[in-house]
Amino acid sequence: MPCSSQRTTDRFKPSSDKVHRVVITGLGVVSPVGDDPCAMIDALLEARSGIDLLPPALSGGPEPIAAGQTRFDPSRYFPAPRSAHLDRTSQIALVAADQALKDAGLDTAESHSDRIGVYWGTGMGGAVTLDQTYLRLYGDGDGRVRPLTVVMTMANAPAAQISMAYGFTGPLLTFSTACASSAHALGEALRAIRAGVADVILAGGSEALLTPGTIRAWDALRALATVDPTDPSRSCKPFARDRTGLVLGEGAGALVLESEQSARARGADIYAEMAGYGACADATHLSNPNPAGQARAMQMAMCDAALAPEDIGYINAHGTATQVGDVVETQAIKVAFGPAAQKVAVSSTKSMHGHLMGAAGAVEMIAAVLALEQGALPPTAHLWDPDPACDLDYIPNIARHGVGLSAVMSNSFAFGGANAVLVARRYG
Repeated sequence: MPCSSQRTTDRFKPSSDKVHRVVITGLGVVSPVGDDPCAMIDALLEARSGIDLLPPALSGGPEPIAAGQTRFDPSRYFPAPRSAHLDRTSQIALVAADQALKDAGLDTAESHSDRIGVYWGTGMGGAVTLDQTYLRLYGDGDGRVRPLTVVMTMANAPAAQISMAYGFTGPLLTFSTACASSAHALGEALRAIRAGVADVILAGGSEALLTPGTIRAWDALRALATVDPTDPSRSCKPFARDRTGLVLGEGAGALVLESEQSARARGADIYAEMAGYGACADATHLSNPNPAGQARAMQMAMCDAALAPEDIGYINAHGTATQVGDVVETQAIKVAFGPAAQKVAVSSTKSMHGHLMGAAGAVEMIAAVLALEQGALPPTAHLWDPDPACDLDYIPNIARHGVGLSAVMSNSFAFGGANAVLVARRYG
């Protein structure tokens, strides 16, 4: 019996059998160090930290907790009824997405919406709404749950809100792989456009998990940094001898990925080519990182981009400032890059914006792409006393300007042993 797919119109078929080059035409950011890409990269290059003490109402206990909070005010972007129906992670996702689409100059009204997709990452979804719900049920004894709780807290809410806001009816996917969520979203979007499944994909991630319950859960893992006694903004110290753990943050990052053919046809400005993606599993431990898995992901990404280690001029490291994680990533870079590991410049911008979890991969990839465009490398802040076991060129404290780069890499390594690495190269 003939299947119904015989009646499918041509526009739903892959655009061709060839592999399409994929370019980056738009960027959007909400972060602790700036609420747009230009503000963010300026702050990172000046080593300005967005980390500070959390208010007691958010920290969930008497102990001081440092975190990277944004200055995001939803009332600037949404009327009160609309804002009330969006968890914070969807709010910042919509704002970052709008920035990226405007930056790309994409006329969403004139575009073929079924050729535009949304690939989004988040580690915990609507954490603020969920925490507030538990408080009402078990803390205040209210007993009432908001009718929209499920659709506000579901992990795919940010992606769904973006697609509905612009009428994008192409592929819609959500990735939830802890710290690698938005890196996976970007990498899988790259693959989809290469294959001709879509012409444009708005890809990225958002995370808003600075809630008392989430903070206490992370504190119970003994993974959070001790607040720096002299200056809370210095609490996150990747690769330093005196690092004490990670600092949580909130934020969103969005990139417009587009086939080269589509971008050139509409005369779009191009930041860089999205050139490589590596994804693999450690298959060893839920929380302990593995150098072999991380190295394999980096090698896969370089192979996918048809680049050698010597071609990569800068790595935006995962660099969480945990005792084990920073040493393992150092080992992994040495394995993946071989002799070139001693020459590649590396930094962790988490030292300034904190760990944005599901949004980390996208925000850090934006930082890497802007470093490539500007020839300026953000430093690892607060790196005055490097750990001897972290002996690569970790760009301590001061940015480097006037650097000639042809390609950059961004690393994301997550709980569960999920590794995702992205490579971008200069377009031309």
